[in-house]
Amino acid sequence: MMAIVLAPYQLSAQDQMQYPLAVTASANGDIYVADRQLPGIWKVSNGEATVFFRAEKKFGTRLNAVRCLAIDAQGQLLAGDSATRDIWRFNPEGGDPVALTKGAIGIPMGIAVDGEGNLLVTDLELHCVWKVPAAGGKPEKLAEVRAPSGITIDGQGRAWIVSRGVDPLKQLLPDGTLKVVVAGRPFKLPHGVVLDDQGTAYVTDGFGKAVWKIAADAEPEKLAADAPLINPVGITRLADKLIVADPRARTIFSIDAAGSVTAIVASPE
Repeated sequence: MMAIVLAPYQLSAQDQMQYPLAVTASANGDIYVADRQLPGIWKVSNGEATVFFRAEKKFGTRLNAVRCLAIDAQGQLLAGDSATRDIWRFNPEGGDPVALTKGAIGIPMGIAVDGEGNLLVTDLELHCVWKVPAAGGKPEKLAEVRAPSGITIDGQGRAWIVSRGVDPLKQLLPDGTLKVVVAGRPFKLPHGVVLDDQGTAYVTDGFGKAVWKIAADAEPEKLAADAPLINPVGITRLADKLIVADPRARTIFSIDAAGSVTAIVASPE
């Protein structure tokens, strides 16, 4: 595994993240952050944060309200945008981003990429999980899930879905069956989910000010909670660390296996 050093980076007063909602990381260690108030997307690379894409302030324009990010099978950045009800793909060589569904998604909250390159998208407005062809096109409804948000896919092709209803963590099996992983309502407002190499799940809980750890056949436990976390929302993995976007703290945090929390991108007070 490539060694990746996450050095803290303090943004200047003129160039700061305002409301970081979603985060993803590329194979080479670049971090992308969706900022609802920019509005647009930041790129954090080699200790420097720069604006990767700046959207217009007018609602309804492309990428005005990015709520989720992912990297596709070709290493291209994907962004789910509720302003245009679509998933957008960026070409790493530049040019305009491309809309993939012609506005067929409601409120995209999470994106995962399956083994064939297809996109699985959670839709908070229409309460379902969509499958979008890798090249784009008409989405196919895979499952109905009440108020879904985060999604990730494991090595067995199972989609792990966080929802804001009862039984907030489920698996969508390849045969279309939904299996409850976490029952009841142990989280206050769950948002994102990622898995480590051992199959342990990690869930951000905004109102709970926590990141939860859910190991196989175990009850959820808090890996990290409270200060400096204020409202952890977006989550991704980078090497052996969790990377978490906290819009209230206006900070991107790194969390290690012991639950130690470090600010790696912070805006000035």
